[in-house]
Amino acid sequence: MCGRYAASGDLSELVEEFDIELDRHDEPTASLLKNPQDPPAGAPDWNMAPTKQAPVVLTRSDPDSGEQRRQLRLLTWGLVPSWAKDPSVGARMINARADTLADKPAFARALAARRALVPAQGWYEWQASPTAVDAKGKPRKQPFFIHRGDGTTLAMAGLYEFWRDKSAPADDPAAWVVSFTIITTEAEPGLDRIHDRQPLVLEPEDWKRWLDPSLTDPEGVADLLSYAAPGRFAAYPVGRGVNSNRNNGPGLILPAAPAELIGVVDPMTGEVIG
Repeated sequence: MCGRYAASGDLSELVEEFDIELDRHDEPTASLLKNPQDPPAGAPDWNMAPTKQAPVVLTRSDPDSGEQRRQLRLLTWGLVPSWAKDPSVGARMINARADTLADKPAFARALAARRALVPAQGWYEWQASPTAVDAKGKPRKQPFFIHRGDGTTLAMAGLYEFWRDKSAPADDPAAWVVSFTIITTEAEPGLDRIHDRQPLVLEPEDWKRWLDPSLTDPEGVADLLSYAAPGRFAAYPVGRGVNSNRNNGPGLILPAAPAELIGVVDPMTGEVIG
């Protein structure tokens, strides 16, 4: 699964990297957070957590020209289906399994017409130790940071959806919750020593087809849902500060000190460290 990631890229850089035609990150939509987002939505966030608003790339019709344009928007992490009675269900839909998307009512319609890319510098995953336990006697969990070995921005495949608060005025733009989920696949060799799932990461040559809203037959992107290219990623253990979503900053992705590693499995060699 992917339950935390680093959305630490500058928005202006994302506009360039993803060939954005319309930067609409400042378009108002409803937030599901009880308190103001910290860091503010759109600012570099090294500890992106569910229900926060994050940069997402999608292609939609431009209301001014009517043409399909690639856009950058801020969407809420945790997909809320249009038919949901309460937007709180989104907190349970932060991930969607690639192999069952077409069979799930919450995701099937979005798969057909509302596909997106979620930019990230990397994601966090927690490895359950085979040898060490915590104070409660459960396997000790070590956080890892996983990123592209070439240092470029990840493009995680996602889906997005619109949900409207029917109690809000008809002309209130904040009545709309625009949300997304991150698609996951089986973890590749090496990364499966950290967790058995990982985000589906697409390459630049596939972005246009994945984002094309006119491609409404899921069979047209079926091969992308099973895309895999082992060897793209590097992973290393980081400090336990990332365990709390109150912590933030670039220090979260610094490698953990050797003394902090207890019963940690090296994802490349399988060796137990500490």
